[in-house]
Amino acid sequence: MLFLVISSPLPTRPSDAREARKNFWPWVEDKIARGVARSFYPRAGRGAVAVFDVDSHEALHGLLTEWMEAVPCEFQILPLMEPGSIVAFLADEPGT
Repeated sequence: MLFLVISSPLPTRPSDAREARKNFWPWVEDKIARGVARSFYPRAGRGAVAVFDVDSHEALHGLLTEWMEAVPCEFQILPLMEPGSIVAFLADEPGT
């Protein structure tokens, strides 16, 4: 299951969050190395965007909980489809 996750950190002074943000990136690198995250990009200013590839909603929940322990934030979560999946879906569904 693919999910696009967009984070918006809670408002604090950037200097107050600096150490937590430094410690966050090794966590990100681990998720990419394990294939749990397909990509991860910092946003200009603050925040990040990630594409997670997980087996369940519970797995996604666990990742978001870990993320918020490092950097308290709000998330926008969008479910995604593989490009090949939508092509197959459209080929099989008359009228879509």
